[in-house]
Amino acid sequence: MKSSGNYRRATTAALMLAVFTVSVGFGVVLPLLPYLIERLLGEEGGAAQISRHTGLLTAIYTLSLFLFAPMWGRLSDRHGPRGVLLFGLLGFGLTMLVFSFIESLAAVYAERFLSGMFAAAVTPVAAAVIGGFATTEQARARRLAFVSMAGIAGFLLGPMLSVFITRFATELFAITRLAGSVAVPLTTTALLALIVASAIVFVVPSGKSLNRSQKTTGASAEKTTWLVPKLLTLTFIVSIGIGVFEIGLVLRGKQELGLSPYQIALMFTECSLVMFVLQAIVFSPWFKSEKTRWLIAPALAVLAVGLFLVPQASDFTLMLVVIGAVAASAGILSPILTYWISAKAGSAQGWELGKQTAAASLGVTLGSTVGGLLYNLAALPGAPFILTAALAALGFVLSLGLPHLLVVPHATLRRLSA
Repeated sequence: MKSSGNYRRATTAALMLAVFTVSVGFGVVLPLLPYLIERLLGEEGGAAQISRHTGLLTAIYTLSLFLFAPMWGRLSDRHGPRGVLLFGLLGFGLTMLVFSFIESLAAVYAERFLSGMFAAAVTPVAAAVIGGFATTEQARARRLAFVSMAGIAGFLLGPMLSVFITRFATELFAITRLAGSVAVPLTTTALLALIVASAIVFVVPSGKSLNRSQKTTGASAEKTTWLVPKLLTLTFIVSIGIGVFEIGLVLRGKQELGLSPYQIALMFTECSLVMFVLQAIVFSPWFKSEKTRWLIAPALAVLAVGLFLVPQASDFTLMLVVIGAVAASAGILSPILTYWISAKAGSAQGWELGKQTAAASLGVTLGSTVGGLLYNLAALPGAPFILTAALAALGFVLSLGLPHLLVVPHATLRRLSA
């Protein structure tokens, strides 16, 4: 019935807002990390130390996602998604508030770990719920793309919000301390998390079963279970590239190209916009979901070339060109891999998508760590990008046979009763 459709649309909107919220929280912090670390270290902070801590702080956030995402996904499958989502959103909002008062580097590490732990309860569970609402494979693909696009939108607005609010607070209220000026966007993020949590109470089901037709995909999944580990491996490879890329943009922009925080934020904005647009096109009603399997290998090839060219970009304009290539490839790979993992997950949506979040988080963790530790390696300039480009090339080789192995389940999901 129409009321049932309206209920599912309200649930989808609330879940997209939840993913948007945790992405905004991450995006607000990321471009300001080097400047925050520089202030906390004082005169003792050199370029190498700032690079190392920037990479490690980003890595510990994603490491926390890796550690906790499968657990939250399993709890969601067993006990229902509502409680897990509420716990994640409320905890995430609290960590955003606490961040405003941090004055030591050790406390920043603790906050980043806890923030990642709570964020891990949001994104994979939201994707699992939306995947469970799917009435057809095309609907599954589009709704999972909506989740990804909501995350990109949050990441898109986060860096720019961070910089603009900081400037506004500094000029209007004469706030000069970085922690104080960032308090406004952090508090806004915390309030948004609270509002979304309130909506979750009313529109997200508390039961374990969200889609009675999942047995159809489950039977198909049992025949090709080995494909899921391969898709998780590709997720891991793509995420390493994203981790290196994110840290590399911040460090290269600050240390080599002498860019301002505004220009660095602009690069992240371009990256997010390209991802957003490409996903909207690939998962539009005019592009059949089963055709997305043919894009995996070409996108990995573009990712490898783009990462290799990042160290060669000698100015801001060239960086924008290279960023566009990397963002386009990574932007379509993530939701495509999510869709095919969900299609093979059957009734274990939370568990399988939790594992994908874990694989992605581990990849970003390693990428961020490598990007920070090896960035200033004199023996091999651009080492993190070159090594990651080689790994992406390996992913390209591994993906060559996938289009012939990934097939849509023979029977589409039955439509939910009105």
